[in-house]
Amino acid sequence: MADDDAIVARDLTRTFPPTHAGTWSVLRRASPKREEREGGGRFVAVDRITFDVHAGEVFGFLGANGAGKTTAIRMLTGLLAPSGGTARVAGHDIAGESEAVKRSIGYMSQRFSLYEDLTVRENIRLYGGIYDLTMVQIRERTERMLVRLGMADAGGRAVRDLPLVWRQKLALSVALVHEPRIVFLDEPTSGVDPITRRQFWELIYEAAAGGTTVLVTTHYMDEAEYCDRISIMVAGRIGAMGTPADLKAQFRVQTIDELFVRVARPDGAAAPERAS
Repeated sequence: MADDDAIVARDLTRTFPPTHAGTWSVLRRASPKREEREGGGRFVAVDRITFDVHAGEVFGFLGANGAGKTTAIRMLTGLLAPSGGTARVAGHDIAGESEAVKRSIGYMSQRFSLYEDLTVRENIRLYGGIYDLTMVQIRERTERMLVRLGMADAGGRAVRDLPLVWRQKLALSVALVHEPRIVFLDEPTSGVDPITRRQFWELIYEAAAGGTTVLVTTHYMDEAEYCDRISIMVAGRIGAMGTPADLKAQFRVQTIDELFVRVARPDGAAAPERAS
């Protein structure tokens, strides 16, 4: 693992048995040939993906619903064992050191992850305790966080009473309270307005500038433009990967929306057009 690599995945694979007939039929319709790769009636959710994410990089992990990106993230965060291949996150093997992986990362889901009945300070104290911060560390980081977010007078307010933009900013900051090397953001701006999304991305840039590696999933293609590099998963595999500018040039498209459609279109033909 190179010094500037926060995530290294090599042929990372995850298969599932068709235990639920309804789910199995949906997956087959989404990608009728994916079960054939493994054989024996098993479904290949993530199929030998290989990629690196550099320290301090903002990496966009894109893909249509059912493409396999959520399963890949669950493996990278130590929540799901791989069926094959290897990956190291923050220097730790995801198969043999899953607890060390969890201690080294932050995570923010698309569903609001804070406890709305608790106050702002109580939420920070709770998550700081989960990550074994001392009370001195929790107090210091709480005050610093609230000042940075412009919420110094809101520490005693219940989270449910905060404006949406404050709640989103707070959720990201809490995911970073233990100063992880890597933070995973799973569609963190889903359902919020464009202004809030832009303000949220300012915090992402701030975290990356401080040395935190950010892996983010999003269905907003304009957000993909904010990433240093992006990958696009298609039927369990990485169909394209590179900087937004390089990929648009490679696939001869003007926008990330066009790129996404070109790579992830149902016929699976993801090869770029060749120059005549």
